[in-house]
Amino acid sequence: MIATVVSIALQLSLVLLLSPLVSGIIKTLKARLQTRRGPGILQPYRELHKLLRKGMVIPESASWIFSAAPIVVFSTAALVSLMIPMISAAAPLSLFGGVLAVVYLLGLGRFFLALGGLDTGTPFGGLGSSREMTISALAEPAMMLAIFTVALSANSTNLSEVAHSAIGQSWRFLAPSQVLAFAALFIVLIAETGRIPVDNPATHLELTMIHEAMILEYSGPYLALIEWGAWIKQLILMTLLINTFYPFGLSTDMGLLNLATGCASYLLKLLFLSALVVLVETTNAKIRLFRVPELLAVAFVLGALALISTFLF
Repeated sequence: MIATVVSIALQLSLVLLLSPLVSGIIKTLKARLQTRRGPGILQPYRELHKLLRKGMVIPESASWIFSAAPIVVFSTAALVSLMIPMISAAAPLSLFGGVLAVVYLLGLGRFFLALGGLDTGTPFGGLGSSREMTISALAEPAMMLAIFTVALSANSTNLSEVAHSAIGQSWRFLAPSQVLAFAALFIVLIAETGRIPVDNPATHLELTMIHEAMILEYSGPYLALIEWGAWIKQLILMTLLINTFYPFGLSTDMGLLNLATGCASYLLKLLFLSALVVLVETTNAKIRLFRVPELLAVAFVLGALALISTFLF
């Protein structure tokens, strides 16, 4: 029991501290690749500190949903982070949920965020909420197909069992099913985190806003919780990519040396994936909104092909 509590505290602390850093690294790498100075790596921490100290302006037309949405977004993301393996193959809360629990909890946070955008009664909130739910309806099936491809080899949807199985079969990382599933989940990562070519997080233009449109009315600590929850969700999806398909360095026990090796390997893989995200963002232009379903349809087809190829090869 004590070991479980310590494991939960350590992984939750890692998630809360690392998620803003990953966002800062992506922004800094993108600025350097575009020959700009850009913000510092620690800028997300400064933004959180600033927002947590500010007051809040709550619209008169808002109900309890407006106040509950940031709490639900943050808490569901934090809870999901305890269900996935990060440094060790044994996730702290792996017994309480697998792939389906992860997908539905993330969907619950998205649902409340969309309700929060609608609750203010502003045109921008409704616009962003409708776009967000459209994208999620297309992204979630592709994500489930990609993860189920790996779960088949473990005969379990428990992510810790999947990680243990992936460690024993790490030689399969170049198999056709693994490559197709990785590509599908990478497209989902781009769409779910609102990055180019699906969305542009650095703009507030009406024709391009998706995530930003839903949170225009939020300020102060509520906005800090939403932003922090979005960074945690980004870290969760990146962790699923690197530890599910490339489990190299993932610790199989709680030994100090193995945990240190797993931590170093995890950080290196995160850095590599962050650089890949930056490269995709920099080399592509934002696509028009009605083309986004086509991109997510590609992810769905790749996930379906990966699942089918698991039975063929």
